[in-house]
Amino acid sequence: MIPYIIRRFLIAIPVLLGITFITFAIIHLAPGDPIRMMLATEKITPAVADHLTTYYGLDKPWYVQYATYIGNLLRGDLGISITTRTSVSDSIKQRLPNTMLLAFSSMFLALLIAIPIGIISATRRNSLADYLSMTGAMIGVSMPNFWLGLLLLLLFGLRWKMLPIWGIGSLGNGLWDFLSHLIMPSITLGTGLAALLTRLTRASLMEVLSEEYIRTARAKGLRERIVLYKHALRNALIPVTTTAGIQFGALLGGAFIVESIFSWPGMGRLALQGIQKRDLPIIQGTTLVFAVCFVLVTLLVDILYVFIDPRIRYD
Repeated sequence: MIPYIIRRFLIAIPVLLGITFITFAIIHLAPGDPIRMMLATEKITPAVADHLTTYYGLDKPWYVQYATYIGNLLRGDLGISITTRTSVSDSIKQRLPNTMLLAFSSMFLALLIAIPIGIISATRRNSLADYLSMTGAMIGVSMPNFWLGLLLLLLFGLRWKMLPIWGIGSLGNGLWDFLSHLIMPSITLGTGLAALLTRLTRASLMEVLSEEYIRTARAKGLRERIVLYKHALRNALIPVTTTAGIQFGALLGGAFIVESIFSWPGMGRLALQGIQKRDLPIIQGTTLVFAVCFVLVTLLVDILYVFIDPRIRYD
């Protein structure tokens, strides 16, 4: 297992370098200049604009800028934000825990809904419960999360005033303050994932239940609960785990809209603000962190395979 993890980390190095290069290239090929934008919005003088251009190295060729960025990155320096003049590393340290909290709560909610409903749907095929669960899953997959977020905001935040409409709660103000701020963003981000995992759990479990070894286990007289949860479900969860891991990475990168709707102070909102203002260090830093998180999540999923199915070995 340890040699496999080391190999995965070594493979991740060129992948992350490729991501930094592609991100850097896209940013510099896109039209617009962040310093010139500041001339129009912040009323800075041309002399200050020229000083900032020199300070951030924007007057140098792109390959020199990229080499400088990689050199700083190897020292753990993600640079200084052009718009806020603060350390990108500090901004990410403040925002990343909030995004991770939102992603974990959304994933937990999705799994809490998807696995039980998927099991019920697979074991009661063509029943009313199956039809209702698949209809709900179809609606959930088809529903845009920005529309759902705005709907929840309108109903539970503005009309019925049951939940706060923006910001993040604090445990220092009580458990309900912490949870109430988390409910609507988690539901918005987790609904589509729950629908997807429900359909996948149903399909995977139905396929496993038709296998020969399941019929053999039933012929031996094993109780249906043991056949379902000990023999069938563990094998059926392998594709579910794979998809959940990939989707968790997508949750981190796809929180832009949800964090903007609910004014959630996370990485997605930070990245969106950087894109709007062409803040190159912010864009590069947030993209790199999202990529690192995705690599770590996929590695964790591969490790979980061993615990789900003991037959899987990486030696």
